[in-house]
Amino acid sequence: MAIRTPLIVLAKQVLCQSSLTAANKAVSAAATDVPKGHFAVYVGETEKKRFVIPISFLCNPSFQDLLSQAEEEFGFHHPMGGLTIPCREDIFIDLASRLGGSWIP
Repeated sequence: MAIRTPLIVLAKQVLCQSSLTAANKAVSAAATDVPKGHFAVYVGETEKKRFVIPISFLCNPSFQDLLSQAEEEFGFHHPMGGLTIPCREDIFIDLASRLGGSWIP
């Protein structure tokens, strides 16, 4: 019996490491499709859509208002794993169009 217990523990460690590696690869793949100088946000009231926007948006007062709303609604826990902005998609697209820059829906 004493010999089997360490083997079971070792098997569990190997399984956990392989599942973590797969999860890390998925996160890395998602991060690599964001160009330098941009970041991803999730926008929508019910169904969230991912947008990649320039970092320069952070300086705009209108965008800062959206960030304040996100902070009030979600705090620092964002259910999508990234920055989630609780506004209608059409409002966000209108704001992003006015701010210019190279944003990607």
